[in-house]
Amino acid sequence: MSKTLTQMATEVLQTADGREKTALSKSYAEAWFGARTAGEAIEIGTSNPPIHPARPNKPDLLSPRDVPKRKPGSEAGRIALLHAVVHIELNAVDLHWDIIARFGHIQMPIGFYDDWVKSAAEESKHFNLICDCLEAIGSHYGALPAHAGMWRAAEDTRDDLLGRLAVVPMVLEARGLDVTPGMIEIFEKANAHQAVDALKVIYSEEVAHVAYGSKWFNFMCGRDNLDPKDVFHALDRKYFKGALKAPFNEEKRADAGLPPDFYWPLADQMGIDLRLDAAK
Repeated sequence: MSKTLTQMATEVLQTADGREKTALSKSYAEAWFGARTAGEAIEIGTSNPPIHPARPNKPDLLSPRDVPKRKPGSEAGRIALLHAVVHIELNAVDLHWDIIARFGHIQMPIGFYDDWVKSAAEESKHFNLICDCLEAIGSHYGALPAHAGMWRAAEDTRDDLLGRLAVVPMVLEARGLDVTPGMIEIFEKANAHQAVDALKVIYSEEVAHVAYGSKWFNFMCGRDNLDPKDVFHALDRKYFKGALKAPFNEEKRADAGLPPDFYWPLADQMGIDLRLDAAK
C-alpha cells in the first residue's frame, strides 16, 4: 500500500539525524512532485504526528537566556551565528512537514500541499548548505548549544491551522526577512564567501515561504468571511509571546503579501517606540 503524504510527513518528523531527516524530506518532496507531474495522485490522508519531532543527541537545548552570546565580528561569533541559523533551518524543515501531517483532516486545495512540500524541500537544502559552511571551518551542527524554545509555536498551535499560519510563516519566518541582510553583511566583511552564498539562497527563497503563509491565511479567512488583519492581530496576541521587533524589511514583507498594517500595530502595542529603539 502506498504511503499517504501525511504518513511521509510523519516519517520525516520521526527521523532524528539532521542529514538523514533532510535526505528523507528531499526524497518525499521529489516523490510528491513526480506524482503530480505524472498526473498520479498521492493521497493526503491523516496521521498522528508526534508533538515534538525527533532530534539528535546534540546540540544541547537551552533556555534562550542561557544560550551563550558571542560577538559576530570574531570567528567564534560567526560560527555561533551559523550554528543558530542551521538550528533554525532544521526546525523549519519539521515545521513545514508538521503543518501537512497535523492538519491533513482539514479540507484544503492541492496547492496548499504543493507549497509546503516545496518549502520543506527548500528548508532541507538550507540546512545542508549551512552544515557544509560549518564543516568547512572546522565545526558542525551540535558543536554548540541551541535555543530550546523554537518548537513552542508549533506546540501552541497544534490544534489551530489559522494560528499556525499566522505565527510560523507570517511572524517567525517574516523575521528572517528582517535580519538576514545584516547577517549577509557580517559574512561579507569577513570574506566568508561560502556563507554569503548560502545566506543569499536562503534569503531569496524565504520570501516565498512567508508568501505561502499569507496566501493560505487569507484564503482561510475569506472562506469563513473573516477579516484577515483582525484575525491576524488576535492570533498573534494569543500565540506569540511579546511584541514584534523592528526594524522591519518592509519591501520584502510586501513582496510576501504582508502589508505594514498587519505588523506595525503589534510592534507598537507594548508601549515601546521600536522605531526609535532600533535606531539607537
